[in-house]
Amino acid sequence: MADIIDLSSLMSSSAIRFIDFRVFVSTWCGVNINSACGTESSMLSPLNEELKQCGSLLSGYNSNLDSSCFFATQEDCRTTVWTYQTGHDDGVLDSFQADSELKKKRKIPFLRKRKDVYNALGPGSEAGSAKILSFGSLFSAPYKGSESHIDIHESPRNQRIQRLIQNIEFLPFVTEILNAGKQFARQTIKAPFLCAQLRLLDGQFKNHWKDTFLGLKQKVDVLKQTGSLPVHIFVMTDLPKLNWTGTYLGDLAKDSDAFKVFVLSEEDEFVAQTAMEIVNAGHSMKLQSVSSNFDGRKEQCNPQSLPDVLLYLEESICSCASLGFYGTAGSTIAGSIELMRKNNICS
Repeated sequence: MADIIDLSSLMSSSAIRFIDFRVFVSTWCGVNINSACGTESSMLSPLNEELKQCGSLLSGYNSNLDSSCFFATQEDCRTTVWTYQTGHDDGVLDSFQADSELKKKRKIPFLRKRKDVYNALGPGSEAGSAKILSFGSLFSAPYKGSESHIDIHESPRNQRIQRLIQNIEFLPFVTEILNAGKQFARQTIKAPFLCAQLRLLDGQFKNHWKDTFLGLKQKVDVLKQTGSLPVHIFVMTDLPKLNWTGTYLGDLAKDSDAFKVFVLSEEDEFVAQTAMEIVNAGHSMKLQSVSSNFDGRKEQCNPQSLPDVLLYLEESICSCASLGFYGTAGSTIAGSIELMRKNNICS
């Protein structure tokens, strides 16, 4: 995470300690993953098996571990919405519940309850005595008037936690990602542009193509009528370009007189170059709160080992869209881009 998100502003907080996950795995699993890069495939098999077994333990699949050492929560976003010392809703039903038709269709046997994280996992609880706490999910997003899994936005009764919440409200990407986004906007697009973030293929979004494309068309039509042509548009979407035919995106791409459409893909050299810069920067290792002999920057990994940075690059580019931003309703990615733009991250 610290290789992607700039956490340096939190280093002065006494409430937070950092450890790189590679260091944690090396220590906890007793596996020297320094040797993973450049190791022959015949040597990787035992290493992968050890990591798989350790990962199984960390995921809570093994229930025989000493609870004073390790505790795995069984709650996830289907059953639990975590709160923090609100004082009135611990254990009550959440406002969002699957309706009877959905329960029958998907055979859903559970109810969603709100649960106080301090009471359930804090001092005095079974989890409170454990050295390591494992969550099955930390995903959080608004959905139909409720929050998915975590509903902790303020802590008026605890000023220490309140300050921490305020400090993490917006954490920018590391400079390598921000600079790459600015570079793409300046050197590749080379003009004021609109960013369109279109999530179309998964979950609830695959059923709302018509509304998503209609909203984008309305925005694009205004730019076409009031601005200079062609209108430059950067598109970030989970719909492969090969499948654009017959969609509004296909129409935009074909009308080269009125529109100039830009996209990024995993195969682009620009993406790989940025990923390598992130690896070389080694931000997460610099944030270590514990000493370690592990240094991931010493290893020259092959391209398959580079971090997946496409999404973050796309978000960074969209933060620079001076003609505006159109995001998919309900998408957490759209919310992230809006927050970046609100904080003028591209200025």
